[in-house]
Amino acid sequence: METLLLTKANNFFSFGPVADVLGWIMDLLFRFTNLFGIMNIGLCIILFTAVIKLLLLPLTIKQQKSSKLMAVMQPEMKMIQEKYKGKTDQQSMMMQNQEMKALYEKYGTSMTGGCLQLIIQMPILFALYQVILNIPAYVPSVKAVFDTVVNAIGGMNAADILTQFAADNNISMATIQAITDNNKIVDLLYKLTPSQWTSLEALFPQAQQVIHECAAQIEHMNSFLGLNLTEAPWQGFMPNWAWLIPIASGLSQWYSTKLMTANQSVSTDENNPGASMMKSMNIYMPLMSVFFCFTFASGVGLYWVSSSVFMIIQQMVINAYLKKIDVDEMVKKNIEKANKKRAKQGLPPVKQNQNASLDWKHMQEENEKREAARMEKIAKSQAQAKESTEYYNQNAKPGSLAAKAGMVQKYNEKHEKRK
Repeated sequence: METLLLTKANNFFSFGPVADVLGWIMDLLFRFTNLFGIMNIGLCIILFTAVIKLLLLPLTIKQQKSSKLMAVMQPEMKMIQEKYKGKTDQQSMMMQNQEMKALYEKYGTSMTGGCLQLIIQMPILFALYQVILNIPAYVPSVKAVFDTVVNAIGGMNAADILTQFAADNNISMATIQAITDNNKIVDLLYKLTPSQWTSLEALFPQAQQVIHECAAQIEHMNSFLGLNLTEAPWQGFMPNWAWLIPIASGLSQWYSTKLMTANQSVSTDENNPGASMMKSMNIYMPLMSVFFCFTFASGVGLYWVSSSVFMIIQQMVINAYLKKIDVDEMVKKNIEKANKKRAKQGLPPVKQNQNASLDWKHMQEENEKREAARMEKIAKSQAQAKESTEYYNQNAKPGSLAAKAGMVQKYNEKHEKRK
């Protein structure tokens, strides 16, 4: 499934150059650990994840700053949306867009500011999965071991035998499609489990010794804490140690998401589609992570767990940093940058909002007052309804015919006294 999704993504986008750079980084890490006598793909995946997180840290901080600013802007955005609620004519829509644009300019940001960092990260993330799913294709130090097997079995001369072998052993050929060169053979060999390597030895007696030695080396490289990273955790309903990967992935992703939204005062208003979407994602994304980690190779699951754990550590640091940031100072810097761009375009500068944080607090107080007044009105109505019901149900069992008759009598008495 995962390889099929990646193939479809590559049909629309080319992540080759980015994947090559990421593969080069992972190869450096593999060689580095090899200096200490450690040749383990699992360890390299963890170190690789840490390096990628550090490289993306500046973009992550910018994205989090933008999210914090959006939380400050939220009350004013809501006021504009309420102002034009239900108005679908062209003039109202234009006025709403103009007021929204003015609001963004007031805070020195843009409507696409928060999305830009995500767009920049997308090619990196897709390329990263491309590398993790097919490590030998991008990590020369790992590929060298597989090349030894390819040369021993005769390279392309063994293409037909390997194709039939893949069909007989239910090995997915979604990303390979057809064996057209030695690299495709390496891609196929990387999918083999230890038992399938044993079966491969019987097909090539002349290369049995080479296959056996390389298979042992490959199994050692793919073994992490007793788990084979090429196998999926789901091997049936019988629990195994590999199940810890999807469980850890779901829990760590849930907690990292919780930390990420800690400094973003997300509205709990049910009518707010953004809040509703965020709440749903916080629930469904960890569950999806658990599902996919059960079906993907354990190497992918290990990356997801490592990514979430590093995200938790990183997010704790970012949250502490964001708490120290003054909103007014952040707005001031944003406006200075925006005015430099406007000056180059020959546009007049935007006036700075000197009291962004005060405006935000004032609006929050106003919203709280309105909410308190609304709740007081509801409580008063409920009290009146209760008082009325108790008056009419005196000396009778509530809901009985006597109570209903008493209600009619007391209603008449009550209105006769007013005459």
